Amino acid sequence: MYLYENTVLQRELLVNLRMQRAFMLLFVYVALLGAVVYIAWPTDAQLDLSQNPEKARTLANMFFLGQYILASLMAPSFASGAISGEKERKTYEMLLATPMRPSAIILGKLLAALCHLGLLIFASLPIVMLCIPLGGVSALEVVSAYVWLVCSVLVYGMISLACSSYFSRTSSSLVVSYLIILPLSLVAVGFWQLFSPMGEVRVTLTLTLVPLLSGVVVAVLFIATSKRLLHPPDVGSEGKDVVDIDEESCQVIGMMIQSDQWPDRLFAPAKRTDLMEEGINPIYDKEMRSELFNQGTLMLRVVVQISIVLAVLLMAPCLYLWPENVAWYVSYVILFNMLVGPVFSADRMTGERERQTLDMLLTTLVTPWQVLWGKLFSGLRVSCVLTGFVTWPLLLACILAPGYWSNFLTMLGYFCIILLTCLTTATVALFCSVIFRKTSTSLITTYLVLLLLFMAPLAISYFTDQFVPGTPPADIAYNLRVLSPIAAAFSLPLEIQSEPGRILGTQGDLWIFFAHMAFSATGDLLALGGMMLLFRTRWRVTHS
Repeated sequence: MYLYENTVLQRELLVNLRMQRAFMLLFVYVALLGAVVYIAWPTDAQLDLSQNPEKARTLANMFFLGQYILASLMAPSFASGAISGEKERKTYEMLLATPMRPSAIILGKLLAALCHLGLLIFASLPIVMLCIPLGGVSALEVVSAYVWLVCSVLVYGMISLACSSYFSRTSSSLVVSYLIILPLSLVAVGFWQLFSPMGEVRVTLTLTLVPLLSGVVVAVLFIATSKRLLHPPDVGSEGKDVVDIDEESCQVIGMMIQSDQWPDRLFAPAKRTDLMEEGINPIYDKEMRSELFNQGTLMLRVVVQISIVLAVLLMAPCLYLWPENVAWYVSYVILFNMLVGPVFSADRMTGERERQTLDMLLTTLVTPWQVLWGKLFSGLRVSCVLTGFVTWPLLLACILAPGYWSNFLTMLGYFCIILLTCLTTATVALFCSVIFRKTSTSLITTYLVLLLLFMAPLAISYFTDQFVPGTPPADIAYNLRVLSPIAAAFSLPLEIQSEPGRILGTQGDLWIFFAHMAFSATGDLLALGGMMLLFRTRWRVTHS
């Protein structure tokens, strides 16, 4: 029942591995890794393997770390909808009513979700084999790297599956999974780089300690998730689609959201009990007061608490102990908004399609412009307030730390970047919600677009600086940094006087900041114009 007769595993594998996107993803993944090795391959006519081991080691480390980051980003997208997807399709109770044990269901879901990711990982082995003859890395180090990668993917998949069991929406499960997994993956990357000079120690730890810790984490989460399915508290979804907020507040553990108090009412206002005043946009009011609470406040509470904990851990070293690293804290704020912002905008129009209420919405007296800005600003307001929870330490540092007073324009530039990032994430998510039919597709596409805009230029620039510095491709990659708000934050000049006569900071490159602001603003305007065109076209079709 657990493997050979596991119907959940068989069904999920048949559905997932026979889809066209499975083959496309495998092709793109292997082609991308192959292109990295091809570009970084030495171009010497005669290659002396004894004289170039350091560059070969750099290539191997970059290959493994790039694969590790890609796998960490893809694991939640495969596993975070395993159980919440059953709830969205109204098949959750039927699944629990089958003769299968809850542990067998969890095992089937976990293996099915990670099987495709495992194929991607092992499909890269031939490319790795090409790097071994260059020297600098042994076969045992390759084995340890893949053991590390496989153990991490199992842990991240189990975390995503556990989150999926607690939420009724895949979008909520996905964002919480990313908030937990990304800090863990960054710590793992730092650990791998820290022990890079000590190859034997890293291999020993990877082959002994890492599998043991990963097994313990997976076992604990597996047992807890199985118990939750054995005695599910969320059955009866057909009659309990809307959560009772008062009852949830009585049973909540940790932070409570009180809609009548500040700042909770900024992102979670109470449900309306009276008639709307004249002139209020009904779409905006409905999205803010009803849609946010339909599935409870668990996701909001978890997001706020995780973000505040991470902000407290980062604010001391980045803002006070070493204030010249303030751009790193701004990067954390940007990444937080990149993860959280799309959740509140990517389902605005796809949710109407999934509930089959879009045609009714477009036949009302509400104009397309009211629908558009109501949907946009409702999601933007929530994401801005949540991002403000991790931005206030930056504002507090500007007031308390004298070193920032002389950098007023730079600090103002940081806040402008954060605000424009909030607008960009909300606009991209709403645009994807307009053109796609499913919320899951809209959300994943939004994350993919934001990764290409925010992170890909940094990765390409770093890669070209390492292997082809001073060449035209390196110059092009450097210019592509204008797409990323993180690069714009690091481009601002900063001067911090740590001691008399000693000034720390960066000179900056202001043209990247201004070019990024112009590019993002122009892109947001074009996206808004495109959505208005689509709305008006849809409006005419509906009334024709």
